Amino acid sequence: MYGKAFAPEYQGELGTALSVNSSYEDVLATARRARRDAGTDLERARASLAVAEANRRLGRVDDARTAWRDSYRSARRAGDRGAMSWALWSGGTLARQCGSLALARRLLALAVTLADEGGDRLAHGYSLAGLAETGRIQGDYAAVADLHEQLLEQARAHGEARHMVWAMSGIAQMHRNTGDYAKALELFEESARIAADGDDARGRAWSLRGVADVLSVQGHTEQALSLLSEAETICRTMNLASALAYNHKMRGNVLFRAGRYAEASAVYDGALREFEDMHEPRGTALSRLGLVKSRSRMGGSMDQTLTELDELERDFERIGLRHARDMVIAFRAELLSSVGGSPAAPYGATTLRSPAVPATS
Repeated sequence: MYGKAFAPEYQGELGTALSVNSSYEDVLATARRARRDAGTDLERARASLAVAEANRRLGRVDDARTAWRDSYRSARRAGDRGAMSWALWSGGTLARQCGSLALARRLLALAVTLADEGGDRLAHGYSLAGLAETGRIQGDYAAVADLHEQLLEQARAHGEARHMVWAMSGIAQMHRNTGDYAKALELFEESARIAADGDDARGRAWSLRGVADVLSVQGHTEQALSLLSEAETICRTMNLASALAYNHKMRGNVLFRAGRYAEASAVYDGALREFEDMHEPRGTALSRLGLVKSRSRMGGSMDQTLTELDELERDFERIGLRHARDMVIAFRAELLSSVGGSPAAPYGATTLRSPAVPATS
């Protein structure tokens, strides 16, 4: 059995004033008051951490960056390594969200070390989870598969629903990206159930997006769209800007797979604007890929499509997104083979690493 989900990033008095399902505008207002009234460096560090996390999830990147750094400086003045670790975890998570994956790894690795030295088990687990997610996003599954399994066992041992949902959905995503759709669906659905039982609305929204993705690949378009609508309601209720943008991008994916290219293009275009407003390069590039593919299916110029694919491949290479780069190469090969051209990649050939459906972006 797992307990109710909780948010360990809300610490001290904030831990009793806020819950895992608190609206991020409410979190921001409460945390700002706590920071203003902080009587010690540790209290300020905790309040600034909550300010950073609320801003990050609302897509306010500059404010989040300022806040996590303030949290770290305050924690360092207080001499609290656990609080320093939480601040670096927030900074590393923000760096990953902004596409700076090398910086994310450095900050999260340091967060792991500080949490270990400070004896903060939760900060240690969250920082390890951040490292695992960073590797998964890059497509380095071999390097992080064991870490995901370790985190899953830790979550089971301590009955932590939120961590269980994260680890299970991460493992599910790796199965999905390597073509094991049955296992991915099983894990995503279990993750959604655990999130619901643990009252973790955010975790349920992310898990439902995974379920919808797999169902879409299997041809269940309307069921997938319905689940995405349910997840969107959660995202809007909690002001989850980033999660909402990824939900919209997934809706574009579902429509694209169903051959509804004009609808997909409109949805991708909306998601692109959302990601650009948040300065989130990973989501921006993935939405651009969806747009390029949709416009190509609607009869767009082959030359223009290939030019845009080359640009996207360079973007994915720069960010370090291996699976996404493979999708670009797969779509280019499909286009060129359809007109009798060579499937070789203009921007550096590579071997496809996944048998997964290439229409995912």
